[in-house]
Amino acid sequence: MEAVNTLGGASGGARVRAVSISPVAGRTRRWDRLRGKLGFAFGAAWLISLSYPFSAAWGAPTGVGRDISLAAVLLFGAVYLLALALLPRRRLAPTIRVWSRMPWLLLSAELILVVAMSIAAHDAALAGLVFVTVTAVFWLPSRQALAVVAVLIVAGEAVPRLVPGWQALNFIGVQCALLAMAIKGYDVLLARNAELLLARQELADLAVGRERERMARDVHDILGHSLTVITVKAELASKLFAAGAPERAGIEIADVESLSRAALADVRATVSGLRQVGLASELASARSALHAAGIEPGLPSATAEVPERLRELFAWAVREGTTNVIRHSGAQTCEITLTSCALRVRDDGRGPGWSDAAPTGHGLVGLRERAGALGANVTVGRGPNGGFELAVLAGELS
Repeated sequence: MEAVNTLGGASGGARVRAVSISPVAGRTRRWDRLRGKLGFAFGAAWLISLSYPFSAAWGAPTGVGRDISLAAVLLFGAVYLLALALLPRRRLAPTIRVWSRMPWLLLSAELILVVAMSIAAHDAALAGLVFVTVTAVFWLPSRQALAVVAVLIVAGEAVPRLVPGWQALNFIGVQCALLAMAIKGYDVLLARNAELLLARQELADLAVGRERERMARDVHDILGHSLTVITVKAELASKLFAAGAPERAGIEIADVESLSRAALADVRATVSGLRQVGLASELASARSALHAAGIEPGLPSATAEVPERLRELFAWAVREGTTNVIRHSGAQTCEITLTSCALRVRDDGRGPGWSDAAPTGHGLVGLRERAGALGANVTVGRGPNGGFELAVLAGELS
């Protein structure tokens, strides 16, 4: 994809053109250039076959016809190399109008030169049909190339039998047919290899993108919870100072410092890919945060029954659920229940109508992505106490 910007002043000042090319498009163009170079080398190798009409013309009697044939052989080789050299440019800019006429101009020039070679080289000039075949297969669409090659095959076999004194040239029609198939197969193979490499590179880019999304999601969830608890504790410390309890306020301030250091360590560990969330530690953190927010917690006393594969998911659910309760619910109590395949966070607050952002925020989006990776479901809605309920269900309960 290209993006172009043109900036100009009111008086028609200088213009700046900025063109950005996507990585995939850039790789495609590099592959087209490589295909062009390989195609040029592959096609140029066949120039050795021109030695046959050149030798035949060289051995002809001296005269204008001999000179025309020798010049035609050399010019034919130049036109053929020009066709190979222009091919990469045509593939890089296929929509330019001149390329629609170029194949026929090149083929016409080559055929005219084959006729000129035959003045002194006679039937040996038919070797030029091999090069015309190469040009047709490289330059024309498959159907048009097939039609041209069919005509060349017929001409290569019929002309020496119709012109007196000429002899069939080593099954030239069969050579053209086999060469056309070989070149087409070679070109298709290069194209498929290029597409395969581009697909692998795109998959690598997607993997990098997914890792960036995972890191952003984890940092969002970590900071969202930590900053919420820090805010609650800072507000509590301010109230304690105002109420004349500086010692208790100092304890809360110390907790704020500890939480901020822990959050910084968590972010660093997340960026380095080393951080793991523990279910037991998240429950302990939830208890402390709910107490600081003036919400009575009801938490499970053990986590042993939760299977290992669900522990991290449930830990993230505890973090996200308690963060939303503290931020949005206005609840007096919060209950977290835990089984081997389900976790629920319930409160007695305002319920699902408290905020449009809460049930569809980034935290819940990230939690759903984590749950989906393990085949679990995340549901949100009104709880039995009239407040909000966040549930993560796995196994037979999902």
